[in-house]
Amino acid sequence: LTNHGHVLLAVAADPDQRINDIAATVGITPRATLAILKDLENTGYLHRRKIGRRSHYTIDAQQHFRHPSTAAREVGELLAIFTPNPED
Repeated sequence: LTNHGHVLLAVAADPDQRINDIAATVGITPRATLAILKDLENTGYLHRRKIGRRSHYTIDAQQHFRHPSTAAREVGELLAIFTPNPED
C-alpha cells in the first residue's frame, strides 16, 4: 500500500488519533502525515471535525479510488480487508 493507504487504515483503526501517533504507526514524519490527511480530506476520502483541540476523522467508505485501474472499487472494500469494523 501507499502511505496514503496506510494513513487511511490508521485513521480507520482510531479516528481520534493525533498526527504524531498516525505518523509513528505509518513510519513517516508528522509533516508528511498532515499533508496526506489534507489530501485525503480535499479529495473527499475523509472528513475532519474539530472537537476542542483534537480532530475526529470520518472516512467516506463509498468513495471510489482515483486510479483508473481501481476506480470501480470503493474505499470500504479496502477497509473491510484490513479493519474489523470500517464504518466505526
